[in-house]
Amino acid sequence: MKVTLIGAGNVGYHLGQRLYNKKIKVHQVYSRTYSNATALANLIKAKATNDLSKIDASAEIYIIAVKDDSIAKVVAQLSKNKSLAKKIVVHTSGSVSSKILANHFSNYGVFYPLQTFTKGQHVYFKNIPICVDAKKEKTQKRLLKLGKIISKDVRLITDKERAVLHVAAVIVNNFTNHLFHIGAIICAEEGLDFDILKPLIQETAEKLIRKSPYDMQTGPARRGDQQTIQQHAEYLAKFPKYQSLYTLLSKSITNTYS
Repeated sequence: MKVTLIGAGNVGYHLGQRLYNKKIKVHQVYSRTYSNATALANLIKAKATNDLSKIDASAEIYIIAVKDDSIAKVVAQLSKNKSLAKKIVVHTSGSVSSKILANHFSNYGVFYPLQTFTKGQHVYFKNIPICVDAKKEKTQKRLLKLGKIISKDVRLITDKERAVLHVAAVIVNNFTNHLFHIGAIICAEEGLDFDILKPLIQETAEKLIRKSPYDMQTGPARRGDQQTIQQHAEYLAKFPKYQSLYTLLSKSITNTYS
């Protein structure tokens, strides 16, 4: 099994190294920024290019790991190479339908690692859910095989299911991280060290491994402590945008447990 990576950003960077570490040959790495393509290619002993017209047909699977808004453009350019028409071509997006590939490649699908990726931040790939989808059973089997090489959690997930999962993922990851950012701003405003909150953040995440979010909810809105909620809202008057967000989330929690 030989793979070509189209994209050397956060997803491509981690996926490429995982494939390499699991003895899957990565033939080429593409990035529109040649230095990014070269940096990853050198790590995994692949060929680097910043020209999609130079992607050749030597690989079996072509993984498009670029930002969502760039997928259509990349697909259109790749499809000009008729030697790729029958290759397995997939993308790694959580929100984009696999049908974006359907008019260009006969063996198309999705290979979506459901995780947040940041360059320089190690991830335990063997625990990452790999969501696989493909119209053809043969293609599906090849993608499942590839997934099982790099992760112990590989699942068949339809376009519709993946789109729903992506919404949930944005809420539990991107939104919570933004709340951490707000907390850090508030601490900095008052000369406090944000690190003091990190054990709390860690414990919150670890509790979710054991029980449901519903059962683990705590705080003034959960308890119905309106005086505390009002006190917090008054303090947040100096941060109007955060005050409205605090009020909105508090109401949502209160309504959930009322």
